[in-house]
Amino acid sequence: MTQKRPKIPDAWYENSKPHLFCPGCGYGIVFKAVAQVVDELKIRDRIIYGMDIGCSLLSYNFFNFDTIQTHHGRTTPVIYGIKRAVPEKICFGIFGDGGGYAIGSQHLVNSALRNEKIFCILVNNTVYGMTGGQLAPTTLPDQKTETTPYGKKIEEYGWPMQGPEMIAAVGSKDVYAARGTVSNFRQLKRFITRGFENNMENRGFSFLEVLSFCPTNWRTNAKETWEHLDKVMTKYFKIGEINNPKEQKEEK
Repeated sequence: MTQKRPKIPDAWYENSKPHLFCPGCGYGIVFKAVAQVVDELKIRDRIIYGMDIGCSLLSYNFFNFDTIQTHHGRTTPVIYGIKRAVPEKICFGIFGDGGGYAIGSQHLVNSALRNEKIFCILVNNTVYGMTGGQLAPTTLPDQKTETTPYGKKIEEYGWPMQGPEMIAAVGSKDVYAARGTVSNFRQLKRFITRGFENNMENRGFSFLEVLSFCPTNWRTNAKETWEHLDKVMTKYFKIGEINNPKEQKEEK
């Protein structure tokens, strides 16, 4: 028998508003979009949310639904473990490019292979934001970071990780894979909605990469930050849906 979740005092959430991220961080936009979609779909009481040890951990008391913090890179296996234990729940996780594409890449790939009925949202700002701006799997060619002060060399570190494309390639036709950006809020909400719906309909694994910014570690002002996101990052990361099983079903 499912136990009724106790009511948590409103003060628990009030100290997380405004959000605790660095000034200008894109994570706040991602969480706002998620919160609005959850309310619009009326699924708050069914949600279990997992966060990584990274920038996303600052959302530990951001939402008024069940939340769990995981070890770095282990958000994916924790939330699919919960989903298998309580399949009636809608389980999703949010983590960065380090937690998803570096230490957590094996979990992400195998979840797509097994078509786990969970939703993973990865925030891509091309650096390790929480630990000081080091090189990440998504770092752009010639980008300067704390560990590549003279710029990232492709011949040494390889091309930026193409996550949604990889998930779509290894997963089944029921996998939802897309890439959005914090600079297009309406589209971002639409992709988040479709990711949740893919799980709600018990269809398959859902994955969304969100292009975001990190002005603290990029060392950019407001104008430079937006220009880098919209004009530079999008040259390497294509915005849009890579695989949408619902559209495939409608076409048939």
